Amino acid sequence: MVDIDSALRASAYSGKKNRKSGENNKDEKKKGLEPFDPRVHATKELADAYSMWLVIIYGFLISILMRYVFMPTQDSLESIMWLLPVMMTLTVPSLHKILIPKKYSELYTRGNWFRGGFLFIFSWLALSFILLNPPLADIASPTVASGIDIQDNDDEAIIGYSWDNDIYEINLKEDATEIVLGMAIRDNVDVENARILVKLNHNSLPESIILANGTVINQNEAINKFNSVGQWLRGEDKNIEKEFTGEPDVAPNSEDIGLAWNLAEELGKDNINLGEYTITIEIKEDGDHVKPFGENTWEKTYKLKITQTESSD
Repeated sequence: MVDIDSALRASAYSGKKNRKSGENNKDEKKKGLEPFDPRVHATKELADAYSMWLVIIYGFLISILMRYVFMPTQDSLESIMWLLPVMMTLTVPSLHKILIPKKYSELYTRGNWFRGGFLFIFSWLALSFILLNPPLADIASPTVASGIDIQDNDDEAIIGYSWDNDIYEINLKEDATEIVLGMAIRDNVDVENARILVKLNHNSLPESIILANGTVINQNEAINKFNSVGQWLRGEDKNIEKEFTGEPDVAPNSEDIGLAWNLAEELGKDNINLGEYTITIEIKEDGDHVKPFGENTWEKTYKLKITQTESSD
């Protein structure tokens, strides 16, 4: 005979074992691979392909419309030119539901909308860069390559300098030194025919002195003066590899056109004037390559401060 206590213990042990074996069976079911249906998988792949090409074509169409329809109505490159296409990312889900058959569009999830939105933005950006840059167009204005600079002629009269926020400060030990002011003009296309106006002003002058006025290529004296300078005081940092470009630091690109002037000669004096100089530069370009605004304009004012520290001799 089996007593009641032994029977209860045997029953409890058997129940625990059965529960454990049931849990193991569930785990085994969970670990198993889901059944693969080739037709369902092919439908999902086809839906993704439709989505990809729809978004790419949509991005390209928006680029063309912005470039050839909307942009010519603007006077300059306004923020709406990029803000509007970015906001149109919100229309990507609705576009799918309208143009793609329901049996495919109902398969899309939030992940599809996220990927589609980014693909739309990148497609729009890629074609926009092509349409707005040479050789198709040139929306970038001509500019000064790396600010203003002065000739470095190893003159001990110059005992210090600094460049910050377009202000160039030169500290001299004596004013009996030659200061040659230089700059270089840069543009994507046809920099030679850009029109430039450079004005020099000083608090001792009744009116500004015109250093340059006309097309860049016709500033012969200033170009020859620049080409005669072998080294510049401030220069410009080289590229990441610190490679020697073979060009003056103030004009590191071989396509840049440099201009330079002797300040004392421009002032009609033997030596330079101490104090603050204001150099105002305005550059314009027009022509068939300047699209869609018809004229690109760049304007900036630099300051050259020349001070003198009393010699200790």
